[in-house]
Amino acid sequence: MAFTSLIVLSRRIGIPLVLLLIGVLCFAYIDMALSQEESSETLEESAEAAHEKLFLENRYPSASTCQTCHADHYREWSVSPHAYAQMSPVFNAMHGTILKLTNGTNGDFCIRCHTQVGMNLGEPLFMSNIDRHPTSREGITCVVCHRVDQAYGKESGRLKIVEGDLFDPVYGPKGNEELKRVLGSDEYQVNPERGEVGRAIHGEVKLFPSLSEPGFCGSCHDVNLLNGFRLEEAFSEYKTSPAARQGITCQDCHMGRKPGKSSGYVHASAARVGGVETRSRKRTNHMFPGPDHSVIHPGIFPHNIDAAEFATIREWLAFDHQAGWGTDEFEDQDPDDDAFPDRWSSTDDRYDAREILDDQFALLDEYGLQRKKVLQEGFRLGKIVTDQADGDGLRFRVQVKSGTDGHGVPTGFDAERLVYLRVTVSDRDGTSVFKSGDADPNGDLRDIHSVYVHNGELPLDRYLFNLQSKFITRNLRGSESEQVLSVNTSFDPLPFLRPLTQSNVLIGRPVNVRKHRMMIEPNGSRWATYEVEGLALTLRGPYKAHIELIVGMVPVNLINEIKDVGFDYGMSPRKVADGVLAGHVVLWERDIAFDVHDVHKNQY
Repeated sequence: MAFTSLIVLSRRIGIPLVLLLIGVLCFAYIDMALSQEESSETLEESAEAAHEKLFLENRYPSASTCQTCHADHYREWSVSPHAYAQMSPVFNAMHGTILKLTNGTNGDFCIRCHTQVGMNLGEPLFMSNIDRHPTSREGITCVVCHRVDQAYGKESGRLKIVEGDLFDPVYGPKGNEELKRVLGSDEYQVNPERGEVGRAIHGEVKLFPSLSEPGFCGSCHDVNLLNGFRLEEAFSEYKTSPAARQGITCQDCHMGRKPGKSSGYVHASAARVGGVETRSRKRTNHMFPGPDHSVIHPGIFPHNIDAAEFATIREWLAFDHQAGWGTDEFEDQDPDDDAFPDRWSSTDDRYDAREILDDQFALLDEYGLQRKKVLQEGFRLGKIVTDQADGDGLRFRVQVKSGTDGHGVPTGFDAERLVYLRVTVSDRDGTSVFKSGDADPNGDLRDIHSVYVHNGELPLDRYLFNLQSKFITRNLRGSESEQVLSVNTSFDPLPFLRPLTQSNVLIGRPVNVRKHRMMIEPNGSRWATYEVEGLALTLRGPYKAHIELIVGMVPVNLINEIKDVGFDYGMSPRKVADGVLAGHVVLWERDIAFDVHDVHKNQY
């Protein structure tokens, strides 16, 4: 058929058939040569990328490398805030926004804590995590703690990581004794030498006692900007706490049996080498539950070796787990394979992906339970006192208590932590007569940062009880205003972050910004006061107040403030905000009744 077409073409254009055949063969040869050249270039690029990845792995081994022997530690860490530190689209956008607002002068200050590996590799300050090196995406990964050989003190995360591959020494609080036994035993069949036969293993654990001391945590968990602004003070709070005076460490509460409480440690094997466990010892928990939680696709967090080998981040982001892909209920409908992205056109692949996600959901649920437990240790509902309950109205007080003696609550990045009371008073028919701590349609509390309050569409919540600290910045003429971010941007000149030119010993902060702290001191308490006017009562008593103590990771107004630089993984601001709101957790709730006569005094 093709040859007949060539004969017809030869007659039409007047070129001998032989010459035409030679021309076709030449073009075919050139095309084949170009294809081979492109294929060769692709192979070279692929090989170059593989060599680059191997080179970087030899400098900063991935947690997946450590997982081979330390599977339990890896599982706990994989869902932890440490593992989420760099993966968070909220952090990435906030970091990018602060870079933009400070005209780049903030530098690597924020991200240095969140991906020390990435900064040591010289990665760009602001980019998608999809394109970062895999170990960089791991945030506070194994080597960030176990390849540190000095006690730096309060350095705001600017630590040196000792470079080396799997075979180089690691650092730990127990030293080399157990590893030496493993290396000398035929039971484990390990090999600490490069190029030799056997299970690859680091050849030494150097003794580093500082790793189990509070000061090691203080290297990152006390954040002081170069202009003297004290952004986070968790370690400083601890140093003056009752817990510190009793000798209780950060690790005792946050790596022990019970999250948030000094309750001893589990004794178990720290490694499983070829299925054989090492000797039992004090075993710390590496989950570190706290207020943060994931808002991203479960295919990419928690960190999961099987998930990473099965699909790329971009492919996972295209897997619609919420639609039910890979479940019998969905697949029994016999969906058209053409309706899926190429990577997920196979029913078997969708089922395999769902199996991985089921494990991910189970781990996320486990973290959620531990997260609630540690927050419940930190915050308690105390007494509820009724001061007035009659026809003229209701007045009552609610006590919120700190449950910890280790630091203030909330601590750390307390200017973005929501800890609030939601109070609803209703009559016997369930009709609401009073609300405080309720949200606007965006999910924000009705404070001055609510868009609906700002636009006059909803009233300001005058009774709002919220332990979120506030950033206060100085305006052009010396007045102050409350900001969502700690960058003064009113009518000021372009902000440039510079080192201090004067001492701040007397005030302890730069002159143009401060943080109004709302936290509760260790073992302390605060009272919230509420009033319901008599005119608001419905004459259908008795009345009931439903009181909830709620914790949220960050406020939605922060999402609005940082959205201009975009959110990672193609997430919209609304999707990020919905994920944040889904993580709000009710720690405690209680009801109180008011037996009020159904008469207003002012009616007489």
